[in-house]
Amino acid sequence: MSDPIQPAPDDEETESDRRHTNIFLAAMFVVLLGIGYWLVDALVAHRDLDNCLSQGRRNCAPLANPGR
Repeated sequence: MSDPIQPAPDDEETESDRRHTNIFLAAMFVVLLGIGYWLVDALVAHRDLDNCLSQGRRNCAPLANPGR
């Protein structure tokens, strides 16, 4: 008996598929790093404001000077 010929599965991952997946994962990693940096920066600013207020200071909030 001869072995039946099996068709190639459609699930084969090509080099192009891997490249697109890697680019997508790298972009998501950069986005997560950006969100993490923003979150840490916001937490540090809030901590500094909280420390200032807990010491009883009254001029803790930064004031924005309008341009002339």
